[in-house]
Amino acid sequence: MRNKTINMTEGTPWKQIFRFSLPVYGGLLLQQLYHTVDTIIVGNFAGETSLSAVGTTGVFTYLFLAVAVGFSAGAGVLISQLFGAGDREGLVRHAAVGIRLLLRIGLIVTVVGLALTGPVFRHLLNVQESYLNGALVYSRIYLSGLLFQFGYNIVAALLRSMGDSKASLYFLMISSGINIVLDLLFVAGFGLGVAGAAVATVIAQAGSCFASFRYLWKRYPEFRYSKDNWQYDRDIASGIVRQGIPITLQQMIASLGLLFVQRVVNGFGQAMTASYTVAMRIETYIRMPISTVQVAMATYTGQNIGAGNMKRVEQGMRQGLLLAFAMTGVLAFLAITFSHPIIGLFGISEAAEAFCSEHIRVTALAMLVLAGYMPILGVFQGAGDGYAVTRTSIFALVVRVLSAYTLYNREPFGYRIVWYCILFGFIGGFTITWIHYLRGTWRNKRALKRA
Repeated sequence: MRNKTINMTEGTPWKQIFRFSLPVYGGLLLQQLYHTVDTIIVGNFAGETSLSAVGTTGVFTYLFLAVAVGFSAGAGVLISQLFGAGDREGLVRHAAVGIRLLLRIGLIVTVVGLALTGPVFRHLLNVQESYLNGALVYSRIYLSGLLFQFGYNIVAALLRSMGDSKASLYFLMISSGINIVLDLLFVAGFGLGVAGAAVATVIAQAGSCFASFRYLWKRYPEFRYSKDNWQYDRDIASGIVRQGIPITLQQMIASLGLLFVQRVVNGFGQAMTASYTVAMRIETYIRMPISTVQVAMATYTGQNIGAGNMKRVEQGMRQGLLLAFAMTGVLAFLAITFSHPIIGLFGISEAAEAFCSEHIRVTALAMLVLAGYMPILGVFQGAGDGYAVTRTSIFALVVRVLSAYTLYNREPFGYRIVWYCILFGFIGGFTITWIHYLRGTWRNKRALKRA
């Protein structure tokens, strides 16, 4: 493998985790920036109704993207352990099977998503008539290009598993640039509204997908197509599926939970839906350091378990938690301090701005709670204990959804439960994550034994 990969079995743990996290953070930042620009352009040039339409689609489309993220991460767990163990032949075989498997799953998920769009928006999400058609148009166009997301995610996952976290940053730079230019052209220039925003997103995702495969073939000759290393192996595919199922469940449960929360949000009217859309964009920025450290901890843990160094895993976990908490604290402070000018960029009404400002203050606190346990979920994931991650997600979302549905019409919460339920859910996740970590059963997991 190329020397640009990071061997996380050596060096000071937090420095290696931070070094690995930086390009992942840059990639997430670029990805979120083009989603934010998308939202700003739609809000300012197509209006609050169109913004509500785009915003309400997110939790539904992520349900299917979760499959791509989950099974790609499952393949990444196996590949990181093979990399740590120095098994290059096994690594290439797993990568090849993973790519073919994810593309097959992507085709199936696309068909299912397109079939479910209408019923979900009309009956489950209770989308208001004023922006229902826009939500349907955006979702159907977005889902038509979902296969590109599957292709990108599996390549990015296998590269990260080998320590090459910079590559996905390059892919997303291409995607972000394409998306911003096309948003301005289609929405602001041609006046295509939500349809233009969706088409711009699909074209941008196609660009990142093609760039990722080109990078893989060009920089890693061992992954180029040959009859020997691209044969489909059912045993390897089964191992990837077994590792991917708990991670996919975690992602899908999160999305399903947000679907039910979105229904509560929609029930408070268009201003609340627009506010929620903007607040969730801002929340993602605060959350990014936590997500990047979790990704780094999964690779760090996988490589060190492959190398047989469990003591280093626990040392890295402690340092990773401190790193996530410090970076999140800085962003939470900035988000609260500059909330009003940031919210003003999105062109929403005064009523929506008032909702959004309060939402951000509570969310900033919730993110600090999340920073106290999410890196540990990366440790569980890298150790092959994916079902522990799933249990945490289920519990946190059950708390979130139940609190939303039981307190939305009760004082002192009412509409404020839209953001307080996030805090309650994360407190629940924090509690059971630390209980499982201290019990120590995750230390006996090793994904390759079940592959």
